[in-house]
Amino acid sequence: MLQDDKGRSVSYLRLSVTDRCNLRCLYCDGSISPRLLHGDVLRYEELLDLMGLSATLGIGKVRLTGGEPFARRGFMEFMEAARQRFPAMDLRLTSNATLITPFAQRLAAAGVARINISLDTLDAPTFHRVTGQDMYHAVRSGIDACLEAGIRVKINAVAMRGVNDGELAGFLDLARQNPIDVRFIEFMPMGGASWAPEQVWSAEDILREAHTLADLTPLARDAADSGPAQMFSIGGGKGRFGLITPLSNHFCGSCNRLRITSGGTLRTCLFSDRVYRLRAALRHPKLGLPAVERILRAALRTKPLGYELLAARRSGKVCATGMAAIGG
Repeated sequence: MLQDDKGRSVSYLRLSVTDRCNLRCLYCDGSISPRLLHGDVLRYEELLDLMGLSATLGIGKVRLTGGEPFARRGFMEFMEAARQRFPAMDLRLTSNATLITPFAQRLAAAGVARINISLDTLDAPTFHRVTGQDMYHAVRSGIDACLEAGIRVKINAVAMRGVNDGELAGFLDLARQNPIDVRFIEFMPMGGASWAPEQVWSAEDILREAHTLADLTPLARDAADSGPAQMFSIGGGKGRFGLITPLSNHFCGSCNRLRITSGGTLRTCLFSDRVYRLRAALRHPKLGLPAVERILRAALRTKPLGYELLAARRSGKVCATGMAAIGG
């Protein structure tokens, strides 16, 4: 098992397959960051090699992310190849669901039991304003297709004052009527985002309002199931409600994850711009995976505590890199 210098075990890898996305969300940087050249993106076989190395190092859960994973040609076939090569791996997916409807049954057949879907609003015009695209109904179709295929759906909504702070009742009804986890994430000051402190809709305020709208019962934290979210059952409901609090109540002490971008750089903390370059070692005929493992282990000797970086930031943003480039 991989461990960092603070004794935190690493068992979870977020692996980005592309920095491309078909949405342009205002809290991301989909329209301003330069895109990777084709040759600089990790090939699917290289991604599989990294997954294999991760498995040998005790990482049992891998989440495939983007950008939008289905924006990359051949992604569904890659998912099927990953399942065939790693039948015991806990393989998960994050998507905006705009392109997922035709693939839901194949995802389920490939053993993808859980999917995180980004959806910040239940109002089509607001969705267009937030994402720059008129694709709300495509997302809802994708959610329905995943549910019909038996895939457990978690909806992640970035909580933003002036954008979706009037929609809590609707999201709670969605979770009440469907076997869906609806989780609000505090708006983080990431690079590329249009962020200001007054836009932050805090978890404390969300929870206070939620208690007036639903009968909520807090659930014991289960890192394997809910990660950093504090989850609540909803009285009479099929789904659950949750809060993820990177600003108001950090969870750095239990962080168990690494991130590898589609360009082959390792990030040990979402709030840090420090990266470790894996691609050159991976492609070097005399280095390869053994060198990648050495870089991983060296990087873990200085894995930071994100809340310290957040507290020490000198400007509005905590890092210069946007989420599309890092991997959602």
